[in-house]
Amino acid sequence: MRLLLEIFSVFFKIGAFTFGGGHAMVPLIQKEVVDEKGWIEAEDFIDILALAQTAPGPVAANTSVFVGYKLVGIPGALWALAGTVLPSFIVILVVAVYFTKITDSAIVNAAFSGIRPAVVALVASAAINIGKTALHDLKGVGICVLAFLAVAVMGIHPIPVILGSAALGYVLFKDDEATGLNNQVQ
Repeated sequence: MRLLLEIFSVFFKIGAFTFGGGHAMVPLIQKEVVDEKGWIEAEDFIDILALAQTAPGPVAANTSVFVGYKLVGIPGALWALAGTVLPSFIVILVVAVYFTKITDSAIVNAAFSGIRPAVVALVASAAINIGKTALHDLKGVGICVLAFLAVAVMGIHPIPVILGSAALGYVLFKDDEATGLNNQVQ
């Protein structure tokens, strides 16, 4: 029960202090569960994040479910999810009650003008940290660049990009995985 409460507390804190959606939560989740608590290895976190992004639903909620499940099974998944979504639920209730007063507030608008650039920095930080862990060789870097160009430049929807990347990864890495080789860039 103690670990369940700790999982809830960690994800509640992340949910309460993250603005900008699920992708802005990723670096905080990684810092807490990988760096601070040591619950998950960096490589496992990347795998969890990949699963969370391909599963339906918000990435932060999916990530919390997978982390909680890895730690304590279904109870861990439920407590982590509750911790992640409860702060947003409370904020949405408050905003709904005071919506007209909040949207017309110069103070709130000014605060959000400062929060938006910080969210961009959080997402960029997550991308850099994940890249350091996930990109081990030139083939992986190539897939990353192609996926980025497909989504950001050519406007291709992420689902076919993910599926195409999986197929390309299978073709490029099947022999490496079969022989246990990992052609790492030094």
